[in-house]
Parts: sequence; C-alpha cells; structure tokens
Amino acid sequence: MGRTPPGETRERVFRYVRERLLAGAPPTVREVQEAFGFRAVQTAREHLEQLVAEGRLDKQAGRSRGYRLPLQPGELPTVMVPILGRVPAGGLDAAIEDLDGFVPVQSTLEPGEIFGLRVHGESMTGAGILPDDLVIVRRQSTARNGQVVVAMVGDEATVKTLKIRDRQVELHPANPDYRPIVPEPGEVRLLGRVIEVRRRLGR
Repeated sequence: MGRTPPGETRERVFRYVRERLLAGAPPTVREVQEAFGFRAVQTAREHLEQLVAEGRLDKQAGRSRGYRLPLQPGELPTVMVPILGRVPAGGLDAAIEDLDGFVPVQSTLEPGEIFGLRVHGESMTGAGILPDDLVIVRRQSTARNGQVVVAMVGDEATVKTLKIRDRQVELHPANPDYRPIVPEPGEVRLLGRVIEVRRRLGR
C-alpha cells in the first residue's frame, strides 16, 4: 500500500487533537506520536506546528499540553485547568492533590491561577454544590465575607462559605445538618474562591 498523503494525515491529526481538546484532555506531542504510530516524535511535532501555521490550532509556549483551538471573535480564551483531586464538603478529611485530568475553562486568568476540585459530602447542598460536583477555584489567599471558598484547616481541606465575625474566621455550611467550623487563630488558610460549579447529568 502507498503512503498516506501528508494532507490527509494532518487532517486526521487535527480531528484527533480537536476531539481531545473538546473532551478536556489536551494531548502532548508524544501522545499524538503514539496515537498515529509515527516513528519519531518530530513527525508529530511537524504536523502540529503546520496546523498552527495554518491557523487551525493555537499554541501556548512552554507548555507540554499547550495546543488549543483558536478563539472566535469576542470569545474568551480556553484554559486547560488541572483537576487536583477531591475536597470534602462535609467533615474535614485529608486533602488529596493527585492530578485527576484537566477541564477546559473559558477565562482570561493564567492556567496556574485556576484549579478544579471534586466535592464529596453534603454540607453545601443549600448553595447548589452537590456530591461529586466539580468546583472551579481561583487561587487567592483572601476572600470577602459571604464568598464560597476552599480552605485548609491544619492539613485538611473543605468547601464552605466564609464568614468573618469580630476578626474571627468561620467556615459555614449550607446545610442545617452540619455545624460551622470555627478554627483557632492562624489555623486556617484560604486556597481560593469558588468561581464556578460543574455537574455531570445522569449520574
């Protein structure tokens, strides 16, 4: 059999990368190489760079998973946000920061300024945050009274509503079955503010 024309192979590479991006799992150059059986990683890189030159892909410099779809007029850039694991929304459990994939988020923030966390527990159901939801969190060490935050208390993390009374930090649930957490001074550290909640339907 003859060799596949370069243009046809490049189209297949584009479709593969596009599907991965839309699924929230941007591929590395090596993953493209393995998916198409290229002998050298340079072959995969050349196809990707040609797609960038044609304007069909954009590339973020210095990132191994830096390829993305070009922006449409008026569209915010899509940032591939790491899902760091799960965080409780009930009693405090040990925070788990094992990388659990990526999720696309439209934002002008840099990738390092946002992360995603899976929620378990039912203490925030009144705020519309249910077990197994994915919360998108903006990294910040401060927040305003009444904002939903991800906070570390000692070595454990939780999702709660921040309330400050007479300079005392309190972490309040949104479920009457749970009690507020009132940590000792200096024991609490804010990891960030919840800016979005995502839910899979048909769980």
